[in-house]
Amino acid sequence: MTHYPGHEVDAGRIGVCIVFAGMLGSVACGIVLDKTHRFKETTLAVYVFTMIGMWIYTFTLSVGHIAVVYVTSSLLGFFMTGYLPVGFEFAAELTYPEPEGTSTGLLNAAAQVFGITFTMLYSELLNTNGDIVANVTMAVMLLAGSVVTAVIRSDLRRQAAQNPNPTTIARTTFRTQPNCAMETIINKSIQTLECSNSDKMLLLQAKRHGKVQACTHYLQAHCIATV
Repeated sequence: MTHYPGHEVDAGRIGVCIVFAGMLGSVACGIVLDKTHRFKETTLAVYVFTMIGMWIYTFTLSVGHIAVVYVTSSLLGFFMTGYLPVGFEFAAELTYPEPEGTSTGLLNAAAQVFGITFTMLYSELLNTNGDIVANVTMAVMLLAGSVVTAVIRSDLRRQAAQNPNPTTIARTTFRTQPNCAMETIINKSIQTLECSNSDKMLLLQAKRHGKVQACTHYLQAHCIATV
């Protein structure tokens, strides 16, 4: 408590505020995700707000008002912990059809490794360069994470499988089962393809006459080109 001598008790209270704010953040972010199904957008927004909260915390820590630290710490905890369920769900979407337990387990393991690493780094920076340098370093790391999150492709495979639209089955099958028999792909695609009945009839006739390649070209032009 370099900036607030005699407020050692407040350190524990601030920790409790971070925990409770994080609980609220997890629930709130989960509700937003369930309502919008905007996985990447929600993940990125929460990550960016976490970064902003870290920058605010860094430069308001020494203002001399302990109440400000309570507020900024709670804000940071709200988004920092709220990111966990959103991030796990986004990972499950990206790694489908792999089991969700696998992606969640790998993310948890990675979180522990990075947590230990950054804790050791933060402690070293805090002891040698002070809290400003240590906090700015963490904020920069969050900035880097935000950039990485922004460039991740929003490939919602689980949503596509559970809530197929007219071109989802064809698109998903081509992407996840490239070695699947083309006849099977065509059968799945014709049933859901968003095209005229005449086009569907032509596809069916072509399939019956063994013109698989013609069907493939049609499906690729209408389903794969937009991927």
